[in-house]
Amino acid sequence: MQVSIVRHDPYKHIGQQLLKFAISYKASGRKIKRFLLENILKNESAKKIVKRSFKKAGKRNIDDFLEDLIFEKPVTAVVVIDEITSDLENVLTQLTMKTDIIEFQTYKCGDEVIHRFTPFQQEIRNIIESKKSTVKVEELDTIVVPANEEGFNEVFLGQSCWYAIRISSSMIDRIKYIAGYQTAPISAITYYAEVKKIEKYKNTSKYIVYFKDKAKRISPVRLPKNIKGVAPQAPRYTNIRRLLEAKILSDIF
Repeated sequence: MQVSIVRHDPYKHIGQQLLKFAISYKASGRKIKRFLLENILKNESAKKIVKRSFKKAGKRNIDDFLEDLIFEKPVTAVVVIDEITSDLENVLTQLTMKTDIIEFQTYKCGDEVIHRFTPFQQEIRNIIESKKSTVKVEELDTIVVPANEEGFNEVFLGQSCWYAIRISSSMIDRIKYIAGYQTAPISAITYYAEVKKIEKYKNTSKYIVYFKDKAKRISPVRLPKNIKGVAPQAPRYTNIRRLLEAKILSDIF
């Protein structure tokens, strides 16, 4: 994780530190694995959490799990900064490793201090922490994006893509489908498409999703009238099987 402030030069300061981090991570893989293994084995609660995780991942044991995590999975960086600038986004697009940005701002009035930020992977945390959701994180393979009528017809249907989407780096390789939620007055998911590829959108930290073929029409998955907080205000994740079987949005989130 890289913690910085906006006055730091994104090229000389932030970019160089992230590059050094990526290089040192690859060179120190064995040390990192040994450090993690030793500390996990000392902590019973940590050992239980990791045991559940390696079983879900289909690994034989903790050692096998860490081996895959450290040496097979691509390294990802999280940049925490007080303001996201175009220069910062431009620097991050030049790096080969995946990056997430958290904008963290602090406001003070007298003795009162307020922190404004979006928690890391909030959209995934919402699924994990929700008592009502029955969607399992490991099943997520579909991103649902909200769109007004004009943008939906012109881009989603007309250009077979959707862009300027904020997507957690951990989800990039897992997204196989994209669905479009048309805002009011339609208020329903009406089309979906299989994903061909996901790339950075211009010189920003957002992404563009390209479809394999034209989007396919489905029976509308409508916004329920008696349940609040279900309509997507930002990208949300679900499972394609749930989406195709659903009648209302609360069936998929």
